[in-house]
Amino acid sequence: MYLFIIIEALLVFMFVDAALVVRGDVAATVNNILANERLFRVGLVSDLIMFASVVILALALFAILKSVNKNLALLALLWRVVEATLGCVAVLVGIMALLLLTGEDYATTFTIEQRQALIGLFLDVRTAVYSLVLFFVSLGSLLYFYLFFKSGFIPRILAAVGIVSFLLMLVWPLVNMLSPDLGATIQIVCYLPAVLFELFIGFWLLVKGITVQR
Repeated sequence: MYLFIIIEALLVFMFVDAALVVRGDVAATVNNILANERLFRVGLVSDLIMFASVVILALALFAILKSVNKNLALLALLWRVVEATLGCVAVLVGIMALLLLTGEDYATTFTIEQRQALIGLFLDVRTAVYSLVLFFVSLGSLLYFYLFFKSGFIPRILAAVGIVSFLLMLVWPLVNMLSPDLGATIQIVCYLPAVLFELFIGFWLLVKGITVQR
């Protein structure tokens, strides 16, 4: 699930978001979505599948780590479920933007400028919701890797790297809400360690598994 989620997220970012969204230019983004409506829909479906997979991952991690501290493992599970719920809200907002863009009734109700402005608002809200998603990803993952560190199921140095990576990711949504300009500056620094770590830990758990000690 770790590998599936992170690889799917990277593919959607590279081949859907990067191809369609033009930052600061709503009209260009709208035209891109109109010209590539099927691609935009594929991105929405992929996101929906990804957030359903997050629940499976969270449940699996809970099952592994509840023997270490059941309450903390349950809290981490709930935070990851909030992440998945917010992710579904982001998908819904994307569907609303698409309905406004392609619906014939809306074409006669709103002018082109009004529709573009509303679609731009929906897309901005979608981006803001994804910031909240990252906040809850970070909270849940911090707890899970704290429990991994405490348990010794994986090497403690690996669990420590996970804690540091998700601490960095946790910083970004908070900074971005307080200062969007600063958030844009530090975005890659906060994202990249967690992305690389999730790829690594996915391969590690798949190949090495965990060491259960009595």
